Amino acid sequence: MSPPGRPKGEFRSAQHEATPVSSSIDDAAPISASVPDWSREAKTWWRWDPPRSLLASIRAYQRHRRSRNPLRIPLRMLAVLRHRFWSVVTGADIPVNSRLGGGLCIPHPHGIVIHPAAPIGPNCMIFQQVTIGARDTEGVPRIGGHVDIGTGAKILGDLTIGDHARIGANAVVLHDVPAGCTATGVPAKVHLPRTGEPAPLDQPVLRKPAATPLIEM
Repeated sequence: MSPPGRPKGEFRSAQHEATPVSSSIDDAAPISASVPDWSREAKTWWRWDPPRSLLASIRAYQRHRRSRNPLRIPLRMLAVLRHRFWSVVTGADIPVNSRLGGGLCIPHPHGIVIHPAAPIGPNCMIFQQVTIGARDTEGVPRIGGHVDIGTGAKILGDLTIGDHARIGANAVVLHDVPAGCTATGVPAKVHLPRTGEPAPLDQPVLRKPAATPLIEM
């Protein structure tokens, strides 16, 4: 029922205008590719959080390995035991000597395999069943900062994933992915970002199709 003094046709439009519009994801503060956000790994000691507990055991081992504390040897052994326990719980194969940048997020770590020599940049997100490793006798991948790697993706060989890149689910990446680009498919093909940044000419590139105009019926 319309409020007194207002025509029926105006009530709905006024209500629509008064409804706040939720902020878009694009309006959120950008995530840094160089400065680690350690809050992404933070947890309280009593909270059951296997992904963060696994990362905490790796951080503890690497911290005690560099320490000059007289108790560093037993503390390092304790960190190894913690790492083995949480590796079994999570089903992940992330060695204690992995080169992990700060702010790593692994929401579902089951099946994640990371080569210990493969550097992972800050603030990356890796989903389950991801493999980052060598191919034959070649080198290992180098993952930039703030790279999102989808479920089941395979990144193999001596290649570089640029900052802010995205790897689609189940993609098999065998070549470099420029910064800000997206790689999908088997083998993975590079999609240009919206900014128009060109991809290297030696890679298969898919341009995003133009939006289809809407036709009013």
